[in-house]
Amino acid sequence: MNEHIQQMRDVAVAALEDIKGKEILVLDTTQLTDLFDCMIVATGESNRQVRALANNVSVELKAKGFEIVSTEGEDSGEWVLVDAGSLVVHVMLPPVRDYYDLEQLWGGQKPTFNPLGKSWSAV
Repeated sequence: MNEHIQQMRDVAVAALEDIKGKEILVLDTTQLTDLFDCMIVATGESNRQVRALANNVSVELKAKGFEIVSTEGEDSGEWVLVDAGSLVVHVMLPPVRDYYDLEQLWGGQKPTFNPLGKSWSAV
């Protein structure tokens, strides 16, 4: 991963941490696809927080001079994607993240989601 991508990644992770994003996972996808170099997956606790997390990522990346190609999913707030070209950020509600399991698809480790002390599949 080159320095430009690392700077984007650091800005995005800091933006997610500012709004209390949970289970932030950074995946290097340079060996997996030519579409983008880095993917970040994070969890928000409510639709409002998911939207706020994605918005903060967009605002902070733009403020540092990086281009945002598109943002999708703001209407529902269950899963918002921020496409910054070489960096893609997914912010999801816990059940959406558990269902789609992007970490497994892209070679990362799945976080543990434990509502009410039970595994998600048991809820």
